[in-house]
Amino acid sequence: MGIGGISIWQLLIILLIVVMLFGTKKLRSLGSDLGGALKGFKSAMKEDEESETKSETDTKTDSEGETIDATAEKVENK
Repeated sequence: MGIGGISIWQLLIILLIVVMLFGTKKLRSLGSDLGGALKGFKSAMKEDEESETKSETDTKTDSEGETIDATAEKVENK
């Protein structure tokens, strides 16, 4: 038994039909396009994580050592 009850021979027949329908050139270009899209997605995620960590460290360094002096005043109603 193969994947989901499909035998290896059935998978090979399906693969042969797909190759006959689309051709090897189209399948190769489809694979390279898919690989390029995944590579771009990974690099965008990496850049986003780097910018998040940079902004977190910037906000931490800006607020360190800062004190706020505040006084409260009593307000009377007339």
